[in-house]
Amino acid sequence: MPRMKFLPFLFVFSLIASSVEIDISVPSFPDLAQYFAVPDSMVQLTIALNFLGFFIASLIYGPLSESFGRRKSMLLGNALLAIGALGCVFAPSISWLLAARFIQGLGASASAVIVFAMIADVYKGKEAVKLIGMMNALLTVLISIAPVMGGFINEAIGWRGNYGIVAAICVLSWLLIFAFLPETKEKFTPLEVKKILKDYRLLLGSKTFLSASMAPSLLYCAYLAFVACAAFLYMQTFALSMMAYTLHQATIVAFFSFTSFFSQNIINKFSTSTALILFTAVYLIGALLLVAFSFIFPLCALAVTLSMILIKLGFAICYSIIFAKSLEIFPHIKGTASSVIMSMRALLCAGFVWLASVAYNGQVLSVALVVFLAVTLAAATTVFAHSGTNTA
Repeated sequence: MPRMKFLPFLFVFSLIASSVEIDISVPSFPDLAQYFAVPDSMVQLTIALNFLGFFIASLIYGPLSESFGRRKSMLLGNALLAIGALGCVFAPSISWLLAARFIQGLGASASAVIVFAMIADVYKGKEAVKLIGMMNALLTVLISIAPVMGGFINEAIGWRGNYGIVAAICVLSWLLIFAFLPETKEKFTPLEVKKILKDYRLLLGSKTFLSASMAPSLLYCAYLAFVACAAFLYMQTFALSMMAYTLHQATIVAFFSFTSFFSQNIINKFSTSTALILFTAVYLIGALLLVAFSFIFPLCALAVTLSMILIKLGFAICYSIIFAKSLEIFPHIKGTASSVIMSMRALLCAGFVWLASVAYNGQVLSVALVVFLAVTLAAATTVFAHSGTNTA
């Protein structure tokens, strides 16, 4: 099918809106708190509620895509994403904004679940690992630009401009999916609640699958917990300008992007086991340094940025290896497996972002401890997942 050649582009573009919505909006967090006259923790809930919606809907999209097709499910989810994004643009109150962000989460999970199920439909083994690494690289190039773009837009036209850019991307994404996305699932299965529950019991009863799902998700949680507090930390505690903050944020993500782009080349230099051990050690060292620097250099933005760069470097390599393996454990229910993975990720992210917002007191240590907790749990599950998949 000719349109299959364009699948990687469609995959990336459909993930852009859900990937950049946070990074574009976070430079506006201090302004949002001031505009709506609410505490910082209320603004941070825009991330937590987004992931809560993501969690709820991601449990549904996988089974829907198994029964009605990947394409129809993508169209449904991305329509909700566009509606929620437009709601953010015109939000007259913080309650409206929080509701719109929740709807965005309901829609954003469609691409996150179904794209990776489609990758598993079409690509196998190293080819899938390579594609996931390249997609991470391309997405994170855009994500690295997003906070800088968000900073400029916020300075020029305010926080509504940031949400307006996201809304435009969401609408364009839906149009591209409608026009060009092919169906990749060959055989549909009837939508039976008993079968869905049976599949979920199978997945949730597998320790190997659960650990392989949680390892990359916990690394993502560590980063999101940091992002939820970063704007306040850099601009208020470190007294940096918005542009200086966005450059720090962009630098962190740029290192992740570069490493993701060459992840397969880096992995090929080692055995898979060696690569996992080495880069798990890298992100653990980054987390330890973040805690240590919070005592030694409590007002040094560069120390925090360098620590987060190490965490993201380790994240980039370990994510590519473990995530691809997690979808191969139960190949006959890849859509449902992707649903479970993304729903658990969203629930974990909502929890860690909430924990970070509650713990945050304007000091680096409050953020560092939450990040360290997520990273430590990620390391433990990475070890268990790799040993499990090797013996399966």
